[in-house]
Amino acid sequence: MNGKIRVLVVDDSAFMRKTLSIVLSADPEIEVIDFANDGIEAVQKAKGLKPDIITLDIEMPKMDGLTALQKIMESAPTPVIMVSSLTSEGAEATLKALELGAVDFIPKEKSFISVDMKHVKNGLVTKVKTIVSQARLRKRLEILKSGKINSPKEPEPVVSSSRFLPKNDYKAIAIGISTGGPMSLQKVIPKLSSRIDVPIFLVQHMPPKFTQSLANRLNSLSKLNVKEAEEGELVKGGFVYVAPGGYQMKLNGTNGNVKIHISENPSDVLHKPSVDVMLDSVINVYGNKTLGVIMTGMGHDGLEGIKKLKQLGGQCLAQDETSCVVYGMPKSIVDEGLADVVAPLDKFPQIINMAV
Repeated sequence: MNGKIRVLVVDDSAFMRKTLSIVLSADPEIEVIDFANDGIEAVQKAKGLKPDIITLDIEMPKMDGLTALQKIMESAPTPVIMVSSLTSEGAEATLKALELGAVDFIPKEKSFISVDMKHVKNGLVTKVKTIVSQARLRKRLEILKSGKINSPKEPEPVVSSSRFLPKNDYKAIAIGISTGGPMSLQKVIPKLSSRIDVPIFLVQHMPPKFTQSLANRLNSLSKLNVKEAEEGELVKGGFVYVAPGGYQMKLNGTNGNVKIHISENPSDVLHKPSVDVMLDSVINVYGNKTLGVIMTGMGHDGLEGIKKLKQLGGQCLAQDETSCVVYGMPKSIVDEGLADVVAPLDKFPQIINMAV
């Protein structure tokens, strides 16, 4: 990190401003430089203070968060984390914010004033530090490409020598994604060919209600059928099944007669839904005819599942560093040498369409 991370907190609630300030300032690498009570003030301070990152409430007087976000992205592009209510309306507004350029979101929920404060604190601090670190790396790479500086110490982005996946008569596709997912998925799923006749299982780390909104949004844009997965439904080719937030998505049955099972178990894993849990179940049904796809996100969810897939002789596509919002989940795959192809996001539809 190049000095402390400078955060602008925007919220019309004095309680939320104070709470977020306490949570963030507790980390020695983070400094809350100022507050804004509404969208108008947020736009002014974003331009004047040039923070490293902004937390932005959606519902505010004078100017709402979505309008403020648009103006910030136009006049002072800055990584933004939205503060969202866990409601259907909050989910729709959050997805719109992510489309407008927000990087991620945190839920405004009771846990801010409960015994779960430690979990909230760790999650928010980790997001802030990871997002800013990635943004700084991307900025350095852009400066290098522009030729304004010349630094031989700057690492080159990791890319694979192979551009295309080997033919494998794939029977299923399993996609794992987290931070930066909604916008990244909108650049991939709608561009998948209608000729794809295998099921696609998708885990996006999101709370309940948010995954339903995401599935509906993707379905409205795509040639394939996209839906939030339901308990007991028969798996069909040409469908994208989005794991519901707060639950695990697994499969029951054999190839040709497979049903989806939605459960709270296993409950002792970090994520619900979990990429690893989904992958393990999909591989149990489709074996090495599963294509594993790991995209932008923090952490290493999906690593154990991809290890299992590779041991069986399956293939994996991973997103490259420069096109990730957060290069965490794909990095864990690349570092272990498990990716058959490492590619930028804009190449994903072509690679998948040609392979399946």
